[in-house]
Amino acid sequence: MLAVFGSVSLDTIRTPGRVNAGILGGSAAYAAVAASRFAKTGLLGVTGSDFPARYERELARHVDLDGVERREGRTFRYDAEYDRHLESRTTRSVELGVNSGRRVRVPEGYRRSRFVYLATNDPAHNIGVLGDFDSPRLSMCDTIDHWIRTRRADVVRMVRRTDAVVINAEEARLLTREHDLIRCAKKMASWGATYVIIKKDAHGALLYHGGEVYPYPAFPTGRVVDPTGAGDSFAGAVMGYLASRGSTGLAAMRRAVAYGNVVGSITVEARGLRSLSGLARRDIEARMRRYGRLTRF
Repeated sequence: MLAVFGSVSLDTIRTPGRVNAGILGGSAAYAAVAASRFAKTGLLGVTGSDFPARYERELARHVDLDGVERREGRTFRYDAEYDRHLESRTTRSVELGVNSGRRVRVPEGYRRSRFVYLATNDPAHNIGVLGDFDSPRLSMCDTIDHWIRTRRADVVRMVRRTDAVVINAEEARLLTREHDLIRCAKKMASWGATYVIIKKDAHGALLYHGGEVYPYPAFPTGRVVDPTGAGDSFAGAVMGYLASRGSTGLAAMRRAVAYGNVVGSITVEARGLRSLSGLARRDIEARMRRYGRLTRF
């Protein structure tokens, strides 16, 4: 089983000519639904008393919700706006709501999960939650600029505690205080991460392991509707594939990153979780075959 911990939110996403308010989102929601296309996935998170029942039903179609706690108060809310090219995103507001309270309790049934993904969240909470699991085979974390700017020491400590880190390129630079991405990866590896994956948005990703760098071009979708959650879906697909194979080796990780690129490219083609909700494994495999043909030479 794969366990995914992070935020479940109500998002307001502003793209050119359209505003989608109060839609289902959150780093853990995207990652868990993406991962569920490969392996049984349990979601860990917190929702408020205002969280719509229809969204709970939607998540329950894909993932186990025993790890989701409903608390009195407002659900985490995120408001962001994209530029006209859908390349730059500005965060307008973040309301932590019930996420600002005590950390989530890991159910007994989740504690033996062999794979654990810690999505973007308070790094201290992530470290505490990781300690509740019984020796997972592979744990991976992510972070965002907010936590790097306000809690950098905790983010570094989180990287030291996990086996792998997946991080956006600009946030990798901010965290390591380096500019070259290979130097960024080397520094995070020196902190203890066995695998470092740096997401480069529309430019693909790179994987660093054992002193070697493995570059991955992006899948050329040509149809970007909403980039929100693409990075979280990427990470969820990576962890889901590894869990499905029961492997933590380099060969499996290299293929997992390719799956991450493919699932991320599907996520951006519709608003919110719409692409992932209707996604079948055969659809992923079909695009994976295309990706293989495009990148083979």
